[in-house]
Amino acid sequence: MDSLKSYAPLAARVLIGVLFLLAGLGKLGNVAGFSGYLASGGLPAFLAWPAILFEIVVGGALIVGFQTRLAALAAAAFCVVAGLMYHSNFGDQMQLSSFLKNMAIAGGLLLLASTGAGKLALDKA
Repeated sequence: MDSLKSYAPLAARVLIGVLFLLAGLGKLGNVAGFSGYLASGGLPAFLAWPAILFEIVVGGALIVGFQTRLAALAAAAFCVVAGLMYHSNFGDQMQLSSFLKNMAIAGGLLLLASTGAGKLALDKA
């Protein structure tokens, strides 16, 4: 059980951090398309770049365990807002699934924010 306590935060940080990092990097291939997607949900298209940079930075911070509690809280808020704004058509099974995925990720991030980075992190250096 001690090794689970030691390594679970690392696994959580890496698994969730990679999700954010790859999402942000993937959007770099079609920033114009992502801008249009943001606008379709009511946000200004110019927020595409800040959102992309946020995903890349927060993903990297989680992976290495830098400012983990703050990064996890910010990422959790991002997931909740994205879920509510872009996946709230619950009559569509795919949208419901995406909404629940965002909420589940937010839950994991809140747990990570409450427990901290764990032993293997820059926060411990």
